[in-house]
Amino acid sequence: MSNRVITTSVTGLREKTMTEKTRDDRNSGSRNCYLAALRRDDWEIGNVSIAVARELVKRFHYAKGAPNTRTYLHGVFPAGEFWETSCMGAAWWIPPTKTAAEATYPDNWQGVLALSRVVIHPDAPHNAASFLVGASMRLIDRERWPCLVTYADEWQGHTGAIYRATNWEERGKTKPERTYVKNGRMIARKAGGRTRTHGEMLEMGAECVGKFARRKFVSVLAR
Repeated sequence: MSNRVITTSVTGLREKTMTEKTRDDRNSGSRNCYLAALRRDDWEIGNVSIAVARELVKRFHYAKGAPNTRTYLHGVFPAGEFWETSCMGAAWWIPPTKTAAEATYPDNWQGVLALSRVVIHPDAPHNAASFLVGASMRLIDRERWPCLVTYADEWQGHTGAIYRATNWEERGKTKPERTYVKNGRMIARKAGGRTRTHGEMLEMGAECVGKFARRKFVSVLAR
């Protein structure tokens, strides 16, 4: 992992993030040199700060918001890039709720880790998401976290293609639940140790955009 300058301000997330040499080598005159298939030698995975990852989520993820903490937070960078703001995507891991963990891996619910957000800059190569997720999974301590879980939101038309590409097992669909947004940002019903009622969500200014299921995917460490 290369050393990068950790920025305290993310207002200047760089639109073009390749080093000059790599950019010149790969740009054949097209409008955007990132959209070709990803070449592994041109990209690397490393840690990224919450501030930089949150800005990516705010700009490019439909939820527009992210957790305040992380267990693991990995970014995808052009190889050799010096600045953390050159990050072109992030994989954000946190423990799920106890209820979700017990339903997923009842033998050891405390060993479940959830992939909460995957966000990719639109200028990244088209297979950057699966590259990021697969590499991020390999950086997790699977003895501590033997079970990984994530979801594909049907609300957004997601089918879980990147999870199938990285060898997750599909475990069916969740029960359809109300989805809420406020000022363009997805709002969770769970707050602290309780779940807000539909009425409470409306009172706080959230809009219910419908009931949607999610496709559930799991990766369990083989013993």
